[in-house]
Amino acid sequence: KNCNAHCKNKILMLERYYSLGSSSLGGMDDDIVSLVKSIVPPLTSKKHKGQDGRIGIIGGCKDYTGAPYFAAISALKVGGDLSHVFCTKDAATVIKSYSPELIVHPVLDSPNAVEEIEKWLPRLHGLVVGPGLGREDFLLKTEVIERSKARDIPIVIDADGLWLVTHQPSVIQGYQKGILTPNFMEFTRLFEALHHEPMNSSDHQRSVMQLSAAMGNLTLVLKGEQDLISDGSKVYSCSVEGSGRRFDPHINPSVVAAFGACSLTRQCNNQAFQRHGRSTTTSDMIQEISPAFRKLFEN
Repeated sequence: KNCNAHCKNKILMLERYYSLGSSSLGGMDDDIVSLVKSIVPPLTSKKHKGQDGRIGIIGGCKDYTGAPYFAAISALKVGGDLSHVFCTKDAATVIKSYSPELIVHPVLDSPNAVEEIEKWLPRLHGLVVGPGLGREDFLLKTEVIERSKARDIPIVIDADGLWLVTHQPSVIQGYQKGILTPNFMEFTRLFEALHHEPMNSSDHQRSVMQLSAAMGNLTLVLKGEQDLISDGSKVYSCSVEGSGRRFDPHINPSVVAAFGACSLTRQCNNQAFQRHGRSTTTSDMIQEISPAFRKLFEN
């Protein structure tokens, strides 16, 4: 309801795009990456700081400080304006030392952690739960997710956040602005927790669609050699950036976001590997975000 004119124009364009039938596309091979391009905010001097994205990362403890940093700095590197990291006191100084551009809140292990985080929720456009979070204190994480859902905030759950979902699927089940991003082992645990039977290891696409449907058709990304993305109705495969296959124009916006993120991550990995080979680290991938983003979404 607070959209500026540019935001409203983008929404109208997307609504028109989603309303087109396949016959209206004239048989063109419209790559989903083109749809991602259409929602990338243009660079302009007419905006104030914060209009292009305020992201919250919930994670970071004494033993795990890298993952929340990488998530937060990546949000800035793709054009977001503000990245907030909500971590424990032990992790805060370390994460701050990685980058002065991050806003770090050492609140996760405080007695009133939920309230400390909740007061920032109205300022956030999206939330990532899980990087470096640890597997303790389920109640805290559950409360934060529930209060974020009440404010209709898009939530990405990864890493240790998925451990919580495996034990308590209802915390995110059916929330259409939720995205789960498991690796194969995390996916297997979650699948077997919901279906109470072993996963069919020979048909990953079917398993991804089944699990997404069981989770209330929220968007699921199975990370692997090919990233498989589903909202319970269809499965999309992301193996290289800019594939030439055709896509249904009636795509869930969360699927579009997930596909864009997978494409960018894979492109960064590819570019970093071309430069550094076996010496490639996550920090090398961070350095590739800008050129990879330009190649995929700004050409």
